[in-house]
Amino acid sequence: MKIITSLFISVLFLSLFTSCNVNSHVMFKTTDSEVITENIPISPDDAYRLATDDKISFVLYVENGKRIIDLAAGINSNGGSQQASSISLQYLVRQDGNIELPLLGLVQVAGMSTIEVQQKLSELYAVNYIDPFIQVEVTNRRVIVFPGTGGDAKVILIQNDNTTLMEAIALAGGITERGKANVVKVMRQTEEGRKVYQIDLSTIDGLKYADMIVQSNDYIYVEPTKQLSREFLKEVTPIVSLISSAILVFSVFTTFK
Repeated sequence: MKIITSLFISVLFLSLFTSCNVNSHVMFKTTDSEVITENIPISPDDAYRLATDDKISFVLYVENGKRIIDLAAGINSNGGSQQASSISLQYLVRQDGNIELPLLGLVQVAGMSTIEVQQKLSELYAVNYIDPFIQVEVTNRRVIVFPGTGGDAKVILIQNDNTTLMEAIALAGGITERGKANVVKVMRQTEEGRKVYQIDLSTIDGLKYADMIVQSNDYIYVEPTKQLSREFLKEVTPIVSLISSAILVFSVFTTFK
């Protein structure tokens, strides 16, 4: 009897211990003072600025892009213009903020917008090409979306500059059954540090923030509903089974003894 009592106490102790691990997959826990719920910016104050590890591609056309118009009009131009009329390349922004380009070598681009990079490259390539027309695009802009299952996440590439919060969540498959639509956190790196915007998408009033423009490297986290009983049973069941087996073996042993 004493042994059975000891085993019961062991189950109780282990249950209390494992309860500490219930819903341990829930991430980005915050207090009310750590989140911003009012005056959330819908649109960015400034254009996206290139940063380390960004990848950019650019297309170069000579003669102010005359060939683009010719191709659109179905005109096959021949003759006098330079034949190297378009170049499409992709380059990584290094840790020092430079990219290495043909003919130009290292060019500082970190902290510049795509428009500013286009203007800078047009001036630099004007030495080698007649009236260069350049279009620049950041190819690896992305946001990470946690749709509400806890640790599962999806990386969403930003295809255009006006991708909204609702579009990003939709591209990730929408808010899951466990996701709490009233607790959607957008974590964004700013000059003042990481800011956490908490948005309630469960009401019509929250729609004003559904059109919030996401920015590269945003984390969008839909808080999952805590399932205390389910998670607790998941943690405790293997332990209870083990101890039950031990009690059964002990009972059989004492019976034959």
